[in-house]
Amino acid sequence: MFFSILLSLYHKEKSEYFDQCFESIWTRQILKPTEIVLVLDGPIGNELTNSVQKWQSKIGDALKIIALPQNVGLGKALNEGLKHCTYEWVFRMDTDDICTADRFEKQAAFIQQHPDVVLFSGQVMEFDQDISDANVLKSVPVTHEEIKEFAQKRCPFNHMTVAYKRDVILGLGGYQHHLFMEDYNLWLRVIGNNYKVANLADVLLYARVGNGMHSRRKGFQYIKSEKQLLDLKKQLKLQNPLYANMLFLVRSAFRLLPANLLGKIYNTFLRKDIKK
Repeated sequence: MFFSILLSLYHKEKSEYFDQCFESIWTRQILKPTEIVLVLDGPIGNELTNSVQKWQSKIGDALKIIALPQNVGLGKALNEGLKHCTYEWVFRMDTDDICTADRFEKQAAFIQQHPDVVLFSGQVMEFDQDISDANVLKSVPVTHEEIKEFAQKRCPFNHMTVAYKRDVILGLGGYQHHLFMEDYNLWLRVIGNNYKVANLADVLLYARVGNGMHSRRKGFQYIKSEKQLLDLKKQLKLQNPLYANMLFLVRSAFRLLPANLLGKIYNTFLRKDIKK
């Protein structure tokens, strides 16, 4: 099966994390991607440039580098990258995460077995600094109906493991500006336009969430994004308007909590601790 990998890299990424990401995508991957589209979102500095060049020499023509003259943000960078993806299926990845060795093999098999699905992801294990400490599961529902229901409350896909049909995404206008929620916005538009979606029950990736990432999801900018999310749900008729308004108030209230309390809520109620 032919497929593209789409990533966006910007100057704040650590070269060590980028190298670990590419080790998992290429060196240790059972089924190697046909094409890797790497968007450089503005100048990335000497250290990252050296890492990119190293992987270019290892991978060769399968690594397609799209260099943007200035930083445009994740959504716009991914839209530019999509234009350069050759194949029908595009798999997403973040440049600081680590794939399981069988991620692409499992997703390719799922595509062959479910030709009606246009968008799906998998489960994710989260870790702070060292992958050996990964013991928190970020789970998402697996069936189409479960995903539709879950999407009313929370993002129903793990974006860093998503695979989708390129032409479907482009036909819906691609990624749109929605601060902190470009992915959620896009997934809602896919669901709202009655495309078939799913998720794998397998863990496909280890996601780096160090430095209190969850506890930083707060403030009035997030509330503004919540309002944009509310308007989109109403536009797509995905929710009863009264319920949508109530959910907006609840989600916005969480954005005003102290950072340490918000982090505890994420880790206690929205994640599953996997004991080793």
